[in-house]
This record gives sequence, structure tokens and C-alpha cells, in this order.
Amino acid sequence: MIKIGRLRRCRLALDQICRLASDTINRSALIFKGFAPSLRVPPLLTFVKYAKRLRHYFVKMLRYNVDNARNLPLFRGISKRNFDLLMEGSLFRDVPKGAIVIREGQVPQYLYLVVDGLIELFASFEGEETTLDIARPPSTFILAAVVRDEVFLKSARALVSARILAIPAAAVREVFGRDAAFARAVVAELAFRYRVVVRALKNEKLRTSTERLANWIRDTERMQGGRGFIELEFEKKTLASLLGMTPANLSRELSFLSRHGIRTRGRQIVIKDRHALAGYARPTPLIDG
Repeated sequence: MIKIGRLRRCRLALDQICRLASDTINRSALIFKGFAPSLRVPPLLTFVKYAKRLRHYFVKMLRYNVDNARNLPLFRGISKRNFDLLMEGSLFRDVPKGAIVIREGQVPQYLYLVVDGLIELFASFEGEETTLDIARPPSTFILAAVVRDEVFLKSARALVSARILAIPAAAVREVFGRDAAFARAVVAELAFRYRVVVRALKNEKLRTSTERLANWIRDTERMQGGRGFIELEFEKKTLASLLGMTPANLSRELSFLSRHGIRTRGRQIVIKDRHALAGYARPTPLIDG
């Protein structure tokens, strides 16, 4: 876990230490010049050398993490002052596979952005659990809960090892109220997420499970570079839950789609005939974008 504000304070503290130590060395050299020309202060010089190395490490880490955050779409138009305010209490967090990030019903303390990896958004009720969405870089999750200061309606966990940026929720609301560029970016993100939800609802209500799977294969193959096959990035049971079916049904649907241009090969789904798959899937921009 890397706190950006703490990195800044460590760098400033090391700046002061290096200056004080250098001043001490210079004064010592002047005082003893006439009395003991051969006198040296190697321990202090060594200390300064390592302090400077440590400072360089903190500067490099700070620049790397701040640049990573600054390049995220949510922050591109924000003023430096307000960006620094958001980053003061922010932290980068490495999340191992399977770790829970948030639980539904909790009050948001942070806004989360996916920097690397995959985050599963899911919900549960009376022992049943379903996957709602998969958050990928550089998207946010639970932004609406943070803006409204209301409880989470979904939980989140890492599908693979992931890195997330956590920004204090109170700072997000404060900057949202005074930085027009940031407010526009937040509204744009919320509008985008709303349209994603509408498309997902139409996909679920207007298509069969096999059609949903066929269109998911087409979309994922395009997202992975259009190589003619897709690599499953998570377990099949998660995919089944995302598409609203059981794992057993998923196996049957994959077998059925082998008649329409695909075949499975381990964790790969190979598209042998794009036209046949598209003919069965019947994609439309009003659902698939």
C-alpha cells in the first residue's frame, strides 16, 4: 500500500535532512581547517550519501505514482491544486487474487479506480451470489455511492492480482463541488456507467443465454485485439454468473455454439467462422455499442 501524501512528506523530510547534514559538514570543515587539516567526517558523509539515495528513491516513486494517477481520464482536466488535494490522502493498493475490496452495505470511505487487473463487482442475497460487472483499467467503481455519500449496493473483489487507486471520498465530494473540469469528468463517467447498465439490462431481457454468450465472445475477441480467439481471464463460473446462467448451462451453450463458428481449446475460445458467429449473435449497436 503506497500513500502518495506520505511519499511527499518523506521526500520533504529527506530534503531537509540532506541540507542540514551538508551544512554541518561545511561548517565542520571550516572550524577544523586550521587545527586539524586531515580531520574528516566519513560517518556524516556516508549518512548524507545514503540519505540522498533514499530521497532519489522517494522522488522516483512519487513521480511514478502521481504520473500514473494524473494520466487517468478522471483527472486530465483538473487543476494542479485540486489534484494535489485529491492525492494527499490517496493510496495505491496492490490487491491479491480473491481479496475483497469493498462489501455492499458499507459506507464509502474511498473512491476506487482500477489501475491494473480485473475487479469483479457482485452482490449476494440469502446465500445466493451473482456477478454484476467486471471493472477494467482505467475505470472507476462505486462512484455513484461516493458522490451521494450512500452505502455500497454491490461488493468488489479482485479476479486476478490487481492494483487500485483509492481516493478519500470526502476529498472527491469537495473537489467535485469546486472544480468544473473534475465535475464534468465525474458526470461523464456516471453517464457512461448508466448507459452500460441499460445495455446490460437489454442484453439480459431481450436475448437468450446462448445469444448473450455469442455476443460476449465477439466483444471480448475484439477487446483482446481481434486475434481470432479469446483467452478466458477468469474462471468459467464467473463468466456464467456474469451472463446469467449456471456453469453447467455455460458448458452446454459453448457446445451448441460449436455449430456456429467456435470451438473451445482449454482456456481459449477459438473463432473459426466470424460470419457464422455474427449471424447467430445478431449484434446491434443499441445493445452492444
